[in-house]
This record gives sequence, C-alpha cells and structure tokens, in this order.
Amino acid sequence: MAKTITPINVWVNGQNKQAKILDSYVTRLTLNQSARFYWAIFVENTDGTQGEQVAEGNLSMEGVDYQSWEQDTYAWDYISSKLNLTITGEFVPPVQEQNP
Repeated sequence: MAKTITPINVWVNGQNKQAKILDSYVTRLTLNQSARFYWAIFVENTDGTQGEQVAEGNLSMEGVDYQSWEQDTYAWDYISSKLNLTITGEFVPPVQEQNP
C-alpha cells in the first residue's frame, strides 16, 4: 500500500509537478543480510487517485538497518528518510461508486 507524503516539487520534462504519493516494494531479499526496494513517487490527481509517476529508483538496506527491520513501518521510515521525505499517512484512493 502506498503512503501520502508532505508534497514536494519535482521537475519533469520542463514542468514543476507536485508529488504527494510514495509507493515501494521489495525487489530482492537476502535473509539475514539485506533487502533491495523499488520506490516511485507520484502526483495525486484532482479526483484523489494516483497520477503520473515523477521519480523512481532503488534503495538497499543492509547491516544494522536490515537487522533492525521487524515491521513494515520501519522499512517505510527507512525509505522516506533516505529520500528526505515525510510520510503523512496511508494513501487510500477513492472508491468508485457502481450503479446497480
């Protein structure tokens, strides 16, 4: 599940975009050694849905950082600190109403 972040400005193709969403997941895990995470930052559309991706990358967690990882919140905090972002909550996209 993605997280909301304090909005940041990201320069993309000659335009300044305001990003508000961070998503991440593990791409490689070596038990008792390290983890590698893919992360991406997105704008939020006016209807509250996840919009355009404006940045992405990979981060590794090793050593004492990896040994301290017991809950997902720790991994989110690690990723956000490495990216100099502040997590503000869970990103919960709006639910589309369906006609019966």
